Amino acid sequence: MVRITGVAAVTDETFAAEVLSAEGPVLVDFTADWCPPCRQMVPVLAEIAREEAHRLTVVSLDVDHNPQTQAAYGVLSMPTLMVFRGGEPVKSVIGARAKARLLRELDDVL
Repeated sequence: MVRITGVAAVTDETFAAEVLSAEGPVLVDFTADWCPPCRQMVPVLAEIAREEAHRLTVVSLDVDHNPQTQAAYGVLSMPTLMVFRGGEPVKSVIGARAKARLLRELDDVL
């Protein structure tokens, strides 16, 4: 599993507590080891986790090891980045992005 510095890994078992019950917005990176664009997102997400920690929590979910959560949210392509707020998905983007573009796309939900 690809580990991202400053980004917690969540599982099917911890998703509800870590994401759905979180106080503020949570960006979930649905990822897989075999996915090159997912690996491209590692430094981007690490920077966002560090720089936006005051307003956003970033977590990662390996879809190969956590199929229930993947299926529950209809995630078919990796990487899928989904923002949850108040236990509900409020924004979803698919594919690798540059940091500036991703932050622009997420700005309305942060």
